[in-house]
Amino acid sequence: MKIERVQTGVRMEKRLVKVLKGTAEYLDMSLGDLLEGIVLHAFDGKNPPFSDETRAKIAVLKKVYDCDLDASHSHRLQE
Repeated sequence: MKIERVQTGVRMEKRLVKVLKGTAEYLDMSLGDLLEGIVLHAFDGKNPPFSDETRAKIAVLKKVYDCDLDASHSHRLQE
């Protein structure tokens, strides 16, 4: 499918970005492609975006980057 991409100025929690970048590298894709996939899965509300194997790798990356955030923190983070 042909699309048009735009640059964004999104700000995110630093450790979360590190985990996302590590996950993208593990899956051999760009960070933008990873985020697009996560959002499309979330919008559909049907399938989890990651396999059990990838989720295990994400858990390791979260430990490496000391990222203790989870879904319960959503919409509650403050600077």
